Amino acid sequence: MADEKNTVSDLADLKNIASDAPAADTAVAVDENTTAPAAPTTPLREQELDAQGRAYATGRRKDATARVWIKPGTGKVTVNGRDQEVYFARPTLRLIINQPFEITEREGQYDVVATVTGGGLSGQAGAVKHGISQALSKYEPALRATVKSAGFLTRDSRVVERKKYGRAKARRSFQFSKR
Repeated sequence: MADEKNTVSDLADLKNIASDAPAADTAVAVDENTTAPAAPTTPLREQELDAQGRAYATGRRKDATARVWIKPGTGKVTVNGRDQEVYFARPTLRLIINQPFEITEREGQYDVVATVTGGGLSGQAGAVKHGISQALSKYEPALRATVKSAGFLTRDSRVVERKKYGRAKARRSFQFSKR
């Protein structure tokens, strides 16, 4: 009798068999209050922390490289031993750094310590943002989808084009003179 019920002769029969499957075979837990399945309890990735309970990541942008550590705290951001308001004086650069916390709704929940080398201030701010995004996804793997969909985990590979021989700059020619 069970074999007759589970035989498949048409695609419609396959759909019926899939809907008749017992709930015990499914690996997803169902919440008592709702009819929809609950989210899986274990994230796809594991939390990556060091001995001090911090998440570490490296961020890069243009010629700048940022080493970033985050840990739970009051939201203090330290860059090269200085406060972010001192190091990144322009408000737009501070806004760039805080973007990962804003989209994940974690403002003021993590302390950030970053060391940045190379490039200019704009590239360094982008590198710190990239590093914070990666460190956030390592500290809370559930946030990875949010940060990735915003495009913060992708390294911005645009760099300055090199100067070519016989040119004034990368593409600009020398001034033409007819005589």
